[in-house]
Order: sequence, then structure tokens, then C-alpha cells
Amino acid sequence: MKDFPGTPGTLTGLVLRLLQCLFAAASITSMATTSNFVSYTAFCYLIASMGLQVLWSFALAWLDAYALAKKKVIHNPVLVSLFLVGDWVTALLSLAAAASSAGITILFFRDLGSCKSVPDCPKYQLAVTLAFMSWVTVEVSSLIMFWILVAG
Repeated sequence: MKDFPGTPGTLTGLVLRLLQCLFAAASITSMATTSNFVSYTAFCYLIASMGLQVLWSFALAWLDAYALAKKKVIHNPVLVSLFLVGDWVTALLSLAAAASSAGITILFFRDLGSCKSVPDCPKYQLAVTLAFMSWVTVEVSSLIMFWILVAG
């Protein structure tokens, strides 16, 4: 298997995982600091999905850090397959949560008069934006995992 940026056990792989974790945690923080996110199912789903993303990304970041400390690149086909499936699952859940939350946010912003009726609208927008940013980094990781698996 080839060793290129973003593979498990490399510095760029660790940075990707830390960014995923950071964006997901920031999305949770932004949403959880609103007064009534529990009134909207899509926002609750966003928090649940981003919570799963934080756990998955943190676990793999920890594994990347360990591999960096031991100076090993993790290219075991079984592990890469596990990472790939996990990335796909979390990416699909993150995209679904971000898109459904974006739909509610657009409803507030455009249809209800520019967030005047909803005081926490800017926090909702920030949480959705951060969720999409988390999804992009997960998608990059999953494409790298797929490339490693196919090239190996």
C-alpha cells in the first residue's frame, strides 16, 4: 500500500482526524448553547450525529498519534476496511444531520423573515456550517481510505 498524505499513522491523517473532531465538537457547542434546540428534531439529530463523529474521530486521532509515536504507518487491509466503513457511516449520518438542520435554518432565515422571530438563528447557522465542515473532512478521510484499500 502506498504511503501518502492523509493515510492512517501520518501527520496529515492525524490533522484530518483532529479537524473532524474539532468541527463536530464546535457544532455541538454552538447548538447546545441555544435556548430551544430540543424543540426541533433535526437539531437533536445534529447533536447526536456530531457526538458520534467526535467519538469516532477522537478514537482514530488517538490511534494516529500512537502510530506516529511508534513510527508506524497503519496499512493493514482489515483495519483500513474498518476505517473506511466507519468513515462512510459517520459521513452519511453527518451529511444527513447537517442537511436536515440546514433545511430548518433556511426556513428560519428566508421564510420567517431573516431570523427576527428566532433569537438563536445565528447559532443554528454556525452549528450547521461547522457540521458541513466536519462532513467535508470526514469525506476526505473516507476517500483516502478507499484509495488505500483499492491501491493495496
